[in-house]
Amino acid sequence: MDFWQNIYSHFDPVAVSLGSIDVHWYGIMYALALLSAIFVAKWLIKKDKLPISSDLFDSYIWWVEIGVILGARLGYIIFYDPNSMYYLTHPWQIFNPFINGEFTGISGMSYHGAFIGFLIASILFCRKNKVSFWFLADIAVLGISAGYVFGRIGNFFNQELVGRVTDVSWAINVNGVLRHPSQLYEAVLEGLLIFAILYYFRNKKSFDGQLAIMYGVLYSIARIIAEIFRQPDVQLGFIYSDWLTMGMLISAIFAVLSLSVLLVIDKKRKTT
Repeated sequence: MDFWQNIYSHFDPVAVSLGSIDVHWYGIMYALALLSAIFVAKWLIKKDKLPISSDLFDSYIWWVEIGVILGARLGYIIFYDPNSMYYLTHPWQIFNPFINGEFTGISGMSYHGAFIGFLIASILFCRKNKVSFWFLADIAVLGISAGYVFGRIGNFFNQELVGRVTDVSWAINVNGVLRHPSQLYEAVLEGLLIFAILYYFRNKKSFDGQLAIMYGVLYSIARIIAEIFRQPDVQLGFIYSDWLTMGMLISAIFAVLSLSVLLVIDKKRKTT
């Protein structure tokens, strides 16, 4: 247990150095998240004999990936960055990896922003190619929930999005303070558990879009639970009293929107 509690002192976040370029485990995990999401989606298309061609789905992946990257970065700036107005008035700086001439990379991504980007890209792609949005969304959320596991493990390896202070036996030492390994809680709750539920229900759904809506509700609930153990973003802290975080608020809004869409679809189904 001592090794686990002090895992960061035994762990090098740099997986390999290629000359002057360091390849971090964080980047490797995010690459695995993308690849596993694509693999799972394609595997399910083949396994369940879904009516979509490989070429069309490959094209969809490119659209979605662009939407996710743009949405994740813009979402962070809008929801979490204290310098939002600076970036919105200097948009060329949003993806600038240099600060004062020094390469620092691009940091600051929002999952909720990424999901909004995914939705917008999906809607535009489906309109252009005359494909059912809900049909594709049901496939995508299965891949997303599977890939999400690696994304949160990447956060853990990168020693970011740390948990709150605790004295539980499985706590980890972060800069001299014992904290919940909340990134791993999120990997299980928001990734593995949701994937298992959606996988079970994928052939039991009553209509296209049911899995996507379930994902919106389940992710929101899981994220709110995980936020109880996660340290609020340092630049924001708690946004109300000493319990409400920005992640909780946005997740609650997503849950309400998802349930509202479900009610609209259910009403349409009953009247047709």
